[in-house]
This record gives sequence, structure tokens and C-alpha cells, in this order.
Amino acid sequence: MTKPIAVGAAGNLYPPVEKLVANARRAEERGYDSVFWPDHLMAWHPESLWTEDVTPMAALIPTPHVHVDAIAAMTAAAMGTESIRLGTAVTEAIRRNPAVLAQEMLTVHHFSSGRSILGIGAGEGENITPYGLDFSKPVARLGEALRVIRLLWESEGPVNFAGEHFALDGAVMGLGDYEGTFPEIWVAAHGPRMCRITGELGDGWMPTSMPVEHYEKRLELIRKAATEAGRDPDAITPSLFTYVVPAEDHDAAHELLRNPLIRGFCLAADDEAFRAAGSEHPLGAGTHGLLDYIPAGLSRKDAEDLIGAIPDQVVHDYIWHGNIDELEAKAREFAGAGLRHILPWNVAFFGDLSRISESFAILDELCSRLSQGGR
Repeated sequence: MTKPIAVGAAGNLYPPVEKLVANARRAEERGYDSVFWPDHLMAWHPESLWTEDVTPMAALIPTPHVHVDAIAAMTAAAMGTESIRLGTAVTEAIRRNPAVLAQEMLTVHHFSSGRSILGIGAGEGENITPYGLDFSKPVARLGEALRVIRLLWESEGPVNFAGEHFALDGAVMGLGDYEGTFPEIWVAAHGPRMCRITGELGDGWMPTSMPVEHYEKRLELIRKAATEAGRDPDAITPSLFTYVVPAEDHDAAHELLRNPLIRGFCLAADDEAFRAAGSEHPLGAGTHGLLDYIPAGLSRKDAEDLIGAIPDQVVHDYIWHGNIDELEAKAREFAGAGLRHILPWNVAFFGDLSRISESFAILDELCSRLSQGGR
């Protein structure tokens, strides 16, 4: 019997709220450890490709950019569940001032009886740039924001903070801990500076898909930074967010991976993923996909050209796919590199809505196998 791996479920993004809560309750009943919501104003899909000839979802939802507010969704789910953990995957401290974010997440922590997780990163260009917000020095901004959040949570009475991006002058947060606990902070770190911030200030690590050897090396950086900061490196939960196409066999998964919307998720990958395939990011060398890719407003031709330039190898490496045994083996490989929590985000239905029941049943079985430590 191998060690258990906690498995998270994807939170429902679309109204009505009743379905959102029912989805979280379903995940709880099926043994998932957590449910996470993205905090987006914009989806990763160009609306020019949101047509019924590309995706059956276009017949059900008029635009790809339908997203409920993540923290409101967590609060609603908290009232309809009892034990499952609730988190963001991920938010940032640009749209949400860190003091406001600290209060929002602490409020959810109370509503959920101590089950909230603040998944946070440096920000994504699509949610920042089109809305007129300052996206300069995002990593430094994140580091300061985490210090502000912890200071407000853990201090009694007025506090001061003087940073480059944020300042507190006699600030207070009267809403205290829930039974001695605060929300866990899981950082979506990829580069060395972000990994150091995770080790110094995070309770968990939640990057997006990457090669297992990169995962292992970056986890070493995080643990080293934690040790240097006088923290227990083993207390930081290593997790992973990854898009998944579950199918009855590998060939069926590959067929789904040809869908433009599914392939298009790879435009959010960094140029590193493309260089590994002997290619260059379609948006240009040195592109940081999460920071630079803004899909809204792309013409159909431009969207098709960008997605058409993504090599199959990048798609196959970036999006986990295959049958239950293949997905389990992939997760076990990462567990060998330190993974303890995985968030597989099912995207198969963007290509074929008829596979929605089958693909989620596969993830349910994956959750059962991983959380119990194997068959």
C-alpha cells in the first residue's frame, strides 16, 4: 500500500447557486479532500472560438467568461458542506487589496468552521491588464501582500507596515482566528523567487502542471527557504493544479486533445514548456503564459493561428490525459517527488459533452485510489 494522496475537486463556475453547492456536496460525499474555485474575471478561451462547431458548451453558456466570484462561492459551499476544505485556485492581491482579502478569507474560515484555503499567486495578465490595474513587480507585490495578511491575522490592536506596494498605518482586524486557526496559504509558485516566498510564508505550494523533475527541484528550493526561515519544511503541503482529460483509453484522450479550446489551455504555459519540445511559445520567446496571454478580443483567425502553433508534445506534456491507470501512475510519479495533494481539473467536456459523466466517474475512481493509498 502506497501513501495516500489528497485529491481536490473543481468548483462549479456557473449559476445557479444551488448547483454550485450541490457540486461541492457531491465532492464531499465522494471522498474528495477539497474543492477549489478559480478567481477569474476572464476565461482562458477566446470568445471568437466559443461556437458550437468548436465546443458543445457554447449551446449552454453564451460566453466563456461566465465566472461566479470565488470567495462568494466558497461561502455558499461552506453552508452546504461539513468537512471538505474550500479554496481559491488562485486569487491575487491586486484586484483584492491584501487587507480586504485577509478579511474575506477569514470570514470564509469562520463560515466553514476552519476549512478555508487561500490559494494565491502573483496574478494573471488576463484578469489584471484589461481592467486598468497595475501589474508591475507582481512577485514583490505578492511577498508584501502575504506579510500584510499574516500581520493583520496574527496581531492584536493597530499595526503598521511600510512597503513599496502596501502600507498600514494603525490598521486593525478585529475578526480573530477560528478556534486558534487561520486560513492556510497555498502559493502558486513557479520561479525561484516565488518558491522562496512559499518557503518563507506559505502553508502549501500549488503550481500548475510541469515536468516531474522540475517539480522535485522546485520543492527542494521551497523546503530550503523554509528551513532558512526557521520553519518546518515538512509542514508545507506540496500540491499541483493540472488540467486533465480522462478517457476510457489513451487514443480517445488524444482525440479530445485535438479540440482547439482544450489545446488552447497550453497558451497559459511558460515558454519553458515549449522550449522542452524544441519550439517557441506562439506568443514569442520568453513569454510567461499566465502573465502575458489575454484571450479576450482575439479574432478567430488569430486564435486559430496561435493554437495551431502549439506542438502536440506540449499539449501531451501539459495536460494530463488517458485512462484511470495512466492517470494514477502519473500522480504516483509526482508523489515520489513529494506531491501530497492534487487538483485535477477536468476539461474533457469542452470537446465532447457526452463524455462528462464518464470523465468525472474516472476522476471519482482516481480520488478513491489515491486517497486510500492504492488498490
